[in-house]
Amino acid sequence: MSGRELVVLGTASQAPTRLRNHNGYFLRWDGDGFLFDPGEGTQRQMLLAGVASSAVTRLCLTHFHGDHCLGVPGVVQRLSLDRVAHPVRAHFPASGQEYFERLRHASVFHDVVDLREEPVDQDGVVSATADWTLEARRLDHPVEAFGYRLVEPDGRRMLPDRLARYGLAGPDVGRLQRTGLIEVGGRTVRVEEVSAPRPGQRFAFVMDTRICDAVHALADGVDMLVIESTFLDEDSALADSYGHLTARQAGVVAAVCGVRCLVLTHFSQRYGDPVRFHAEAAAVYDGEIVVAQDLMRVPFPGRRPA
Repeated sequence: MSGRELVVLGTASQAPTRLRNHNGYFLRWDGDGFLFDPGEGTQRQMLLAGVASSAVTRLCLTHFHGDHCLGVPGVVQRLSLDRVAHPVRAHFPASGQEYFERLRHASVFHDVVDLREEPVDQDGVVSATADWTLEARRLDHPVEAFGYRLVEPDGRRMLPDRLARYGLAGPDVGRLQRTGLIEVGGRTVRVEEVSAPRPGQRFAFVMDTRICDAVHALADGVDMLVIESTFLDEDSALADSYGHLTARQAGVVAAVCGVRCLVLTHFSQRYGDPVRFHAEAAAVYDGEIVVAQDLMRVPFPGRRPA
């Protein structure tokens, strides 16, 4: 199983269809699992997609419209039912604290999950570990909404032949990575001598919004952009009035921001043919385009060349 991949759980917008469940996106990122915008029915979609509740370590909500959050009760209760042992951190707009409390305690259940609420009230870093930083930026939607950006810092890839040349192995390699240099056989070996640059990877999740500076800031240079494309360009006036994007706008964002893989989703039920979304984005963007389908798995792109 891939260490990094996107599992699409649902791709509809306001109204689900026979082929599209409400929103839901699971990003597997090494040992972490980010569940974004679980709409109604997400618990069952996770079962169908083979995503265990124990794989979820972060719950990230962009806003509190129903198609982005009505699956929270089922997911939270499943975490308790399965007695998930690790903490699960929940990020959501702080202005919707009341709604999150209602969703979290929507019905009677034996609540044993360690769910740690970390509301978002401004642009900036939401959470950080040694391996990644999760950022948020406020979008332009009729209700407060935030997009998310996951950033892995640049690092270095150790080169086995170089390590062998200098007689480095075992704990000495870890010590070199931590300190940047080490004494071996009477000489100083620097990490640059036995490694190569390893560009960090980046992911962005942009849901309901009009075009705004935050969209471009979130998408800038990412390897994968999951972005709403609720409408086609023929309905651009309607998209703007409701605070949404078109497939063409999403394509322009990807082109301008240097995105490597563009994942289009959150489709209005008024359209029956998803091929039109691909064609519209492809007219302005020549990178990889994925028109999301329920239960699809999208492998994360390989690393950029150093």
